[in-house]
Amino acid sequence: MRRNLLFVCGRNRLRSPTAEQVFSGRSECEVASAGIDHDADEPVTAEWLEWADIVFVMERRHRTKLRHRYGAALKHARVICLDIPDDYGFMDPDLVRLLDKRVTPHLRG
Repeated sequence: MRRNLLFVCGRNRLRSPTAEQVFSGRSECEVASAGIDHDADEPVTAEWLEWADIVFVMERRHRTKLRHRYGAALKHARVICLDIPDDYGFMDPDLVRLLDKRVTPHLRG
C-alpha cells in the first residue's frame, strides 16, 4: 500500500527537507515536506494536509499549530510527533539516523 507522507518542521529548511530526501527513495511512499512558520520556504497548506496519510511533525508545538490552524484538513491524516529538536543541519548523519529510527516503524503494515 502506497502512503503519502508529509514532514513538517518550522521553516522547511533543515529537518523536514532532510526527511523528504531520506524517504523519497522508498517505493511504498510519496513524500513531501513543508513548514508551519510564516516564513517557511514551502508553507503548509490545507491541500498538503488533505493529501497526506501521515503527517510527521518534528516538535509538539508544530502539531499544536497544525491542529489550531488546519483542524478540518487533518480529518483523515495521522499526526505523529517525532520529538526531534532543531539541533541538526540539512542531511546531518545523526539526523538521518534519528529519522530512520523514528519514522520507519510507522511505515510497516
